[in-house]
Amino acid sequence: MSLAARRRIADRVARATTVACTAAVLAPLVLIIGYLLTKGVTSLNLDFFTQLPKPVGETGGGMANAIVGTLVLIGLACVLGLPIGIGTGVFLAEYGHSRLAPLVRFCADVLNGVPSIVIGIYAYTLIVLPWKSFSAYAGGFALAVIMLPIVARTTEEMLRLVPANLREASLALGVPAWRTTLRVIIRTARGGIITGAMLAIARVSGETAPLLFTAFGNQYWHHGLAGPISSLPVQIYTYAISPFDDWHRQAWAGALVLLALIGLTSFSVRVLTRGRFRMVR
Repeated sequence: MSLAARRRIADRVARATTVACTAAVLAPLVLIIGYLLTKGVTSLNLDFFTQLPKPVGETGGGMANAIVGTLVLIGLACVLGLPIGIGTGVFLAEYGHSRLAPLVRFCADVLNGVPSIVIGIYAYTLIVLPWKSFSAYAGGFALAVIMLPIVARTTEEMLRLVPANLREASLALGVPAWRTTLRVIIRTARGGIITGAMLAIARVSGETAPLLFTAFGNQYWHHGLAGPISSLPVQIYTYAISPFDDWHRQAWAGALVLLALIGLTSFSVRVLTRGRFRMVR
């Protein structure tokens, strides 16, 4: 066999291998989406998005309060977690030579590996017990703690990708270091920072265990953030373990809506940031 023939065979084998690996990565996502569509689309109607859950024994109803509660909890988590996480990432990237940076980086990595239920128990001890009540604040705090290491480490890596000549050129023009960081470094890397934030939001959107210890749940509309609040993950879990077929169908529909919310948010941010906030290389 000639050298050219061997190269063609090797090229085809490599191409087939990469295609197979890509298919192996995409297959679980396609199967999950297909299964959720099959099970959940039949229960999606206007009532599902506008009505409260029905009592046991009554069919119909919806998860309107859980959908709103999920958005509220994610909003609280973003308000608490994103600024601190981004600030930590800036510190690690710009002042990584300090003695404190390795300790902060180590703590972020450890926190990223802590089970979410442990974070839920921590939030329960810190907020729920002193207040003597479950609340949206406690749920948002627990989700923010989960977001912190993801946002911090992603921000650090994105800032390290910014070319050094941009920083040097700004400093050479007499721009202060803090303004260089805000106006040049972060602005250049903000596309990657936003992507990291979306990864963190996607991670916390489906968390159930910490919310069981903090936000708990509510079958009615919530009228404040200081009381229990419903959420899609907890509602899905409650319905899934119940013995009622109608609740099972609504649980599948809720899972489909949750997946759609995460996918739509991620897609929207990618479309908005494409081309505008692309990393300068």
